[in-house]
Amino acid sequence: MDEVAGAIADPVRRKILVMLRDGRMSAGEIAEHFAISRPAVSRHLRVLRQSGLVRDELVGRQRFSVLDTERFTELATWLAQFLQPSGWEHRLDALTTEIYRTRRERRTHGGPDQREETTA
Repeated sequence: MDEVAGAIADPVRRKILVMLRDGRMSAGEIAEHFAISRPAVSRHLRVLRQSGLVRDELVGRQRFSVLDTERFTELATWLAQFLQPSGWEHRLDALTTEIYRTRRERRTHGGPDQREETTA
């Protein structure tokens, strides 16, 4: 997890990851999006490969960088403990609680779902 966190600490590497989310790219294609040298982009790609976030894919004589999202799982799981549930999650939890409360009341107090038997 530390290796992944270190790899995504740099804004250039984060931008590369976002670019690769849409599909594989060559180092040259990636370098076109930055005002840094191609060797600098290659160093960033090497860090991403070493962390396991990116892998190389050879197609003929061309080498492409491909995003490998599996390594994000551990970091995402760890980070999730700091996230507050969204407003929708709170509302759905409240709805679920209300449904269970209503069902319980109907069972205990003979609410509208329990019809009285009539004798003829």
